[in-house]
This record gives sequence, C-alpha cells and structure tokens, in this order.
Amino acid sequence: MGSVNSLIRKNVRDLKPYSSARDEYEGESAVFLDANENPYFPPLNRYPDPRQRALKIKISDMRSVNQDNIFLGNGSDEAIDLLIRAFCEPGRDNIVSIDPSYGMYEVAASINGVEYRKVPLKDDFGLDTLAIREGSDSNTRIIFLCSPNNPTGNSFGYADINGILKWFGGILVVDEAYIDFSDKPGFLPEIDLREKLVVLQTLSKAWGRAGIRLGMAFGNEDIIRVMNKIKPPYNINSLTIREAMNTLEKEDEKNKRVEQIIKTRNKLSGKLAELPMVRRIYPSDANFLLVQVDDADAVYNHLSANNIIVRNRSQARGCENCIRITIGTGKEVELLLEALNNYRTETN
Repeated sequence: MGSVNSLIRKNVRDLKPYSSARDEYEGESAVFLDANENPYFPPLNRYPDPRQRALKIKISDMRSVNQDNIFLGNGSDEAIDLLIRAFCEPGRDNIVSIDPSYGMYEVAASINGVEYRKVPLKDDFGLDTLAIREGSDSNTRIIFLCSPNNPTGNSFGYADINGILKWFGGILVVDEAYIDFSDKPGFLPEIDLREKLVVLQTLSKAWGRAGIRLGMAFGNEDIIRVMNKIKPPYNINSLTIREAMNTLEKEDEKNKRVEQIIKTRNKLSGKLAELPMVRRIYPSDANFLLVQVDDADAVYNHLSANNIIVRNRSQARGCENCIRITIGTGKEVELLLEALNNYRTETN
C-alpha cells in the first residue's frame, strides 16, 4: 500500500489545520493578550498547552520513546476515532478486527461510515492469523488487535502479531490497555522499527486514573503528525495534564498496586474454581477474569441484587454464559465470594 503518507485520506492530507494562539507561542512568562481569555481567575483561566509538551517529556523519559512518537488523547477512544478518520475513506475502506474484542472499535468505525469486519478468535481465544489475512483486502486500512484482549483476558503471541506486521500494508493498531498486568512483552519497543505500527496505552487501568481520561498512542512520526493535525485544538484539559504529571511521579506505588491486583486475581481464580456454578475460568493477563457459569443471567441478577456489579458477556461470540469480573480490593472480593456462596445455597 505504500508509505504512511500515501495511506492518509486525501482531504486530510490536504487539510490546513487549525492553529491556536498557543500553537504560535511556546513560552510561559508573557502578557497573554492573544486568545481572548479572561485575565482573572488563574490558573484555569488560560487554555492548556495544545501539544502537552511537559507531559510528553515525562512520558518520553518513562517509556524511552521520542516525544514526536507520542499522541495524547481524551482516553484511547479519541485516538481510535482519529486513526479511523485519518486513514479510512468512508464508504470505500474497511477495518478488520477480532471477535470478541473491545466494542469501541466497531462503534467508531460505524460513526465514521467505515465497514467493520469481524474475524472470530479460535476456540481457545487465540488469533486466527490466516482468517485475519483472508478477511483483509486492498481496502483494509486498519487492523485493531487488543492484547491482552477484552473481554477474554488473554495476550496474543508475539510471533502471530509480528506475522501480521510482515504482510499487512495498512496500519496495525495494538491496544495494550492491560499490558501492565501481563508478564508478556508488549510492542512499544517495536515502533521505531515498524513504520505502520501504532501502540495504544492508557492511565485508566494500572495507573488507576480512569476518571481523568488520558490515552496514549505511540507510533511513527507521520502517523502522530496527522493525528495532531485533525485533533481538537485543546483536547487535553489543564486538570488532566496536572493530574497526569502528578500520577506519573508515583510509578513505584503503581507497580505495587499492580502486583497486588495480580495476586488478588490469582487468589480469586482459585476460590471461584471451588464453586459448583463455575464451569470454566479463562487465563487472564489483565485486571479481570472471564468466568463461565451455569447460568450467567441468574448469577448476574443475584450479584446485582446484592449491589455487586459485574459484566454479563454472554452475548459476545464464544462467551456463552460468561461473566467478566474486575479485580477489586480484598474486601470487595470477599463480598463477591460471599454473595456467590449465598447463590449456591439459594439454588440448592
């Protein structure tokens, strides 16, 4: 398919981007009379840095990635949407992804008028790389792979993903939202070697900052440049930037919490295996477990009645009678197990 630039939609490639006042001036100590801001009520009277320079420097140092290879979005969802808008011509191009997987890929494709093709995972939730290739054609512009995958919890093999990179001429997006909970290597170190690879990560999971909505996309400079070209001028607000800067100072605490969540996940898996309504517990590299039970609707309703909210994923392909359980605190897991034991008593 050619270079990254040749994949960009012509109207996007020809677009003259909006230039904000703060794009044109990079300093901090000045009399700002350029952006029609209110001169009172500092510091939030000022627009945030549209390029998030200080935050990108910190992420660059932590991830050993050049700042020009980083895009910051309002959650990873913004990055997903922008990638589709940049590279997929509505009504002509298509996207290929796996099924089941994160639902926003399909939603974003539909919003943008782009065909979305689902390739079923294997029975063990592994990648069917041959089916992915057969499901792609000359108009396939993006392949989305979530690894570790949601809702299945498993990571995909390096060789399988690398194999797709070798033959696919479009943009391969590897969504690593749960990578911190996995002992398998991610693809971030590959972005310097792979022109059309994009890796998505987030502060929502391991870092515990879902509420600030900060997603990260790492990729080739040409990919990041076009995403910055079409994003809203001030897509990351000042409060999010400040909280993210503070959060990234606490990597040791994050690592301890991740270790704690993994231990709790493993303990919960063992306890669930003892319950008679549990049919199968799928291996997980994430902060959740996909659990097959005898009657997912009944279990879900019972837990909900006890103010314990899980996800019923029975409608997802290959997930019949499955519930997805996020790993909570030790106390929350105790309440979950107590409720499940009560379900066992009530149904006996």
